[in-house]
Amino acid sequence: MEVLRSDDREFFEHFGQAYVTVCHPGVVKAWHAHERQTDHFCCLHGKAKVVLHDTRDGSPTKGVTNEFFLGPNNPSLLKIPAGVQHGFKAVGSRDAMILNIPTNTYDHEHPDELRRPFDDPGIGYDWGVRHG
Repeated sequence: MEVLRSDDREFFEHFGQAYVTVCHPGVVKAWHAHERQTDHFCCLHGKAKVVLHDTRDGSPTKGVTNEFFLGPNNPSLLKIPAGVQHGFKAVGSRDAMILNIPTNTYDHEHPDELRRPFDDPGIGYDWGVRHG
């Protein structure tokens, strides 16, 4: 499976780094956004429900929440723009392994992180699986 190409003008901006994170069943990793960075998520193992919530002022989709189910049976690359709150959880009984290819490298001294709790009432999202 090709994940991301530098000549794919729809998705590729520039390369920052690549890393993998694992989420265990029953664990929610949410919410966070970035001020300057675009993320690119691909689920390499298991199945992940990735949820985006747009909090960007002036965005035509401000306040909209979208769910995406990613995994080897649905090979996808999900582009998450700067300013969009996002999180994920493993679906089913297996770990979900997410590859992220962000546009910026992680700055340990000045992290580009806008964090909110997974149950933030301002977002009002129920992390239970409704479909997928």
